[in-house]
Amino acid sequence: MNNRGITWQEYEIEIIVSDYLEMLRLDLEGIKYNKAERNRILQRKLDRTKGSIEYKHQNISAVMDRLGLPSIQGYKPASNYQARLFEILESQLQKGNLLEEISRPGEFKEPEAGIQFDDPPSINRYPKQIDPKIQYVVRKYDAAKRDARNRELGEAGEKYVYFAERKKLLREGKDELAESVRWVSKEDGDGAGYDIRSYTLEGEERWLEVKTTIGSKRAGFWITQNELAVSDENPNIYRLVRLFDFRRKPGAFKLKPPLRDHVNLHPTQFYASF
Repeated sequence: MNNRGITWQEYEIEIIVSDYLEMLRLDLEGIKYNKAERNRILQRKLDRTKGSIEYKHQNISAVMDRLGLPSIQGYKPASNYQARLFEILESQLQKGNLLEEISRPGEFKEPEAGIQFDDPPSINRYPKQIDPKIQYVVRKYDAAKRDARNRELGEAGEKYVYFAERKKLLREGKDELAESVRWVSKEDGDGAGYDIRSYTLEGEERWLEVKTTIGSKRAGFWITQNELAVSDENPNIYRLVRLFDFRRKPGAFKLKPPLRDHVNLHPTQFYASF
């Protein structure tokens, strides 16, 4: 059967999604595999061209990105995907606790030095409407809620920033400042509105609220009313540190208040009282 030039059929999407998730599992575990050979196997199995298979892999990367999940490095997201791709991917993620496996922060690796910060993503004030079927799956997964509830991931991110801040100061001979860095949320609880108290090389205090995801740089996150209020009241001290792609080599950017200048804020919960 020659499938070239026709719309991808459901059985084909099932096969390529399964192959993609297997490659991702290997990728996250640091196990080497041959992308070209796997592509050749799919070409024979699906009777699709090399380019067609690569582009579908890019579609899957875009869906994973939208769900706040890691994607295979080297397959840049291409967003003109079918709604059915979301549904099939969701179905396969539920099998064998794969979503839970992918969502784990992995073995903690202490940073070798201070954090090298990237520029934050650009903000899109007018996001386009998406297919209701896709919107349903995105809401169902709620990557920001998943990350916020993943205490192991959140603690690993805070720990990473704590050690990175200390190492930054120690490397520059600021031993006293390094000794003064505090992991506030662990030592005092979550009420302060930030996680780490650190310092610049000049000795200026910094309150760092850490948000960690295994997903991409553009993955959304939750921020509490208390965190937002503390950031608004202390714009010169407060910084939101976003760690992304944490399962592999973490990337990071930071946001300076007011946070509304950098992100779209949407109310997600309401307090009901009498």
